[in-house]
Amino acid sequence: MKKGLAFYKVGEIVDGFFLIKSSVKGTASNGKPFLTLILQDTTGDVEAKLWDSSPEDEELYAAQAIVKLAGEMGNYRGKMQLKLKAIRPATELDGVKISDFLETAPLSQDAMVETITKYIFEMKNPNIQRITRHLLKKHQAEFLEYPAAVKNHHEFVSGLAFHVVSMLDMAKAFSKLYPSLDTDLLYSGIILHDLGKVIELSGPVAASYTLEGKLLGHITIMVNEIGKAADELEIEGEEVTVLQHLVLSHHSKPEWGSPKAPLIREAEILHMIDNFDARMNMMDRALEKVQPGEFTDKQFALENRSLYKPLFQGEFAKN
Repeated sequence: MKKGLAFYKVGEIVDGFFLIKSSVKGTASNGKPFLTLILQDTTGDVEAKLWDSSPEDEELYAAQAIVKLAGEMGNYRGKMQLKLKAIRPATELDGVKISDFLETAPLSQDAMVETITKYIFEMKNPNIQRITRHLLKKHQAEFLEYPAAVKNHHEFVSGLAFHVVSMLDMAKAFSKLYPSLDTDLLYSGIILHDLGKVIELSGPVAASYTLEGKLLGHITIMVNEIGKAADELEIEGEEVTVLQHLVLSHHSKPEWGSPKAPLIREAEILHMIDNFDARMNMMDRALEKVQPGEFTDKQFALENRSLYKPLFQGEFAKN
């Protein structure tokens, strides 16, 4: 069985086919051009440098290209980096396709639709339910395929829907501890808070930011979508404004992208659940790549920490 890219150690030889997730041109200190490639398979990704690149290389090794390469895994400033020794574009004769290299959510799309539909059915407020159902139906195909982010958390096929399902299940548990929470509002906010990413991002493969994503961002996009949905459904009332507030405030602080801080309980819980699920996903995916007794690479999105996997966790796993 082929070893996954995320499980190579420093000094090990890498030889196989990989998908280019992104390709960025740079200029070295000697004035010569190079490409920074992010290579991926179903287990993760790694950076590699293609030195002395040519204009032809920029075309051959662009995002979404499949390549055959050989190299040695190294470590640069606390992060794994692949030192390329040979690289070429894959051909039809190689028999590989993009889907061979894509990480996907651990739940099927059908299972996620079933769970989300169940939560929508639990909503008792007709205005909130209608807006939620309308927007989810409008964007459902993309919602079920897109990642939740370009990098850091749930950045895999169907990651957005999986993130929402996890958050809904947490919200249900929170609502039992805090029965004062309006679950209609909380469930709807969870389903809608990142739905704008289907417009902000380019797609499920080698996701990048669209023009709307760069100029508006998913928060603004979804606030506008909620307003349009309310107009189309002829819904008026405070629910529309409050739903928009949940989306506006789910990043909590201006420096994190939110123009408003959470000013209602459900908005505060939404932010906390969103942040909790994202951080746990990053921790789980980083720790699964190391053995008990080892530290992970530095995790930039987690305050640049190297996480530790305790030795005793490996002992219990064996038993």
